[in-house]
Amino acid sequence: MLHTITVLVENKSGVLARIAGLFAGRGYNILSLAVAETENPNLSRMTITASGDDMEIEQICKQLNKLINVIKVNDVTVQEHIARELLLVKLNVTKETRTSILEIVNIFEAKVIDLTENTMTIQAIASPSKISNLIKNLKNFGIKELSRTGRIAILRG
Repeated sequence: MLHTITVLVENKSGVLARIAGLFAGRGYNILSLAVAETENPNLSRMTITASGDDMEIEQICKQLNKLINVIKVNDVTVQEHIARELLLVKLNVTKETRTSILEIVNIFEAKVIDLTENTMTIQAIASPSKISNLIKNLKNFGIKELSRTGRIAILRG
């Protein structure tokens, strides 16, 4: 099962390396990782997506809580939360495919952010499942390049 873990940490060098090392040392794979400063410049929030059963994720969270510079760890998977990803995708386009691509862009509430004679770059901000569905719908048009942030999440309320 996929789990989304948020980790509030002190904004100091080496923190990310320690957290990644914890996962690697225990043989757990990080599927996505997003890190940025919070509203407080002394703190950063990490959003980690990892797979594992509930017991494995519980152990990861316990180990994360023991690390220096870690303030709070939260597995938000089973809590009410909002999750989003950012996608940038560059497609091959022709006169014949342009209209079809634009229809898909509109359906998924994405935006065209760059357009040339032969390419179109699309931006989408949506839930991870919606991003995956958008990619699936665009594959047949010839994806030249794709960049996906991975999941970020915040608790509701």
